[in-house]
Amino acid sequence: MSDRLARLFHEYDRGRLSRRQLLQALGMAVAVRPLVVLGQGQGQGQAQGQAAGQRQAGPPPDTTPAPPPFASTGWKTMLLDHFSCQAVDYQKEAAYYAALMNWKIRSDDGKQAVLDIGDWGGLIIRGGYQPPPAPTPTPTPTPTPTPAAAGDPAAAGRGAGRGGGRGPAQPRQVIFDNFCWGIEPWDTKKVEAELKKRGLNPVADHQGKDFQSFHVKDPDGFDLQISNGNLKNRRKDAASGKTAAPAPFESTAWKSVWLDHISFQCTNYKETVAFYGALLGWKPGRDTGSQNQCEIGDVGDTIIRRGGGGGRGPVDPSAPPPPRRATIDHIAFGIQPFDPDAVQAELTKRGLSARVDTGGGGDIHTSNYKSYHTTTPNGYDLQISATTKANRSAGSGPGGEDL
Repeated sequence: MSDRLARLFHEYDRGRLSRRQLLQALGMAVAVRPLVVLGQGQGQGQAQGQAAGQRQAGPPPDTTPAPPPFASTGWKTMLLDHFSCQAVDYQKEAAYYAALMNWKIRSDDGKQAVLDIGDWGGLIIRGGYQPPPAPTPTPTPTPTPTPAAAGDPAAAGRGAGRGGGRGPAQPRQVIFDNFCWGIEPWDTKKVEAELKKRGLNPVADHQGKDFQSFHVKDPDGFDLQISNGNLKNRRKDAASGKTAAPAPFESTAWKSVWLDHISFQCTNYKETVAFYGALLGWKPGRDTGSQNQCEIGDVGDTIIRRGGGGGRGPVDPSAPPPPRRATIDHIAFGIQPFDPDAVQAELTKRGLSARVDTGGGGDIHTSNYKSYHTTTPNGYDLQISATTKANRSAGSGPGGEDL
């Protein structure tokens, strides 16, 4: 089977392609490469046809939304106050973001660094993370390398789909374990009462008179923080802090302008979509049967996707359910300026990986969605894209589905 067809079937099996998208892509592949497909031999062609037939004959994905877990609050998400993560070496991570993404370091107290993401968000990086022991690797045959086409910048990272393109495995020494969203309307006592009425057991986390917030747990136990933050009351004083780690390379001229998407893996994505929709007013998009891309108001997007042990195989009803968990697998930020060749050159010049991700749209120069994945010093998957508020729908695949 050609690399192109194998990639398509892999994306379909992972739930990143709908059946209609697969058929459309297969039709294009046959039209573009008829001689290659026909030259693979009758036996292999029959095997491909049987595989495609099995996939076509399977049941359609379940796109029925989960019912809301409680009555809608009527709240609107107005601001990303901050992400919070814990890293093995938080100061290296902070210095990296400051140099690559031009995020300003507000403070570093020796235990954590606080950074500003432009004028619309924040990141708190704490130290002291201890990664779980790495599993014993299973030996696998070494694949025969295929030379990349000369002059093809996408050759190193094709086939990932939006939210993919992760490249070689690297130990991850950082975990994102909290996000905080500013909502409106805000009345501290009323917000607390509404959370309690819905059985969410809010824990207050106020800082002085200006910042009020509550922590609650989402369906998988992820730490969700809700605050009174908005663009009007966001801190306006300049961030002038420093961190002990030196800059890993010269700074770019990039400006982070948009929260392209959060890749949020959870046990039951339908339940999680319904939860955030009812609580924070996030607007669900099209359900592909394995994920749903939701709009976080005018703040950005999140892809809430199946993870945490969910699969397509049969379920043993007598077996205990797997433990629920949620994780932010990666985050994509829209930057300006974004020229595909210039961004790739800047990453390469700094010794960083640049794995192309066009959401299945082909060449990065002509696709609607343009992005690169790279890796932070602590092994986190950072995605950099051309997406802004004005073109936020550019990442959708054929038929409006995100890949």
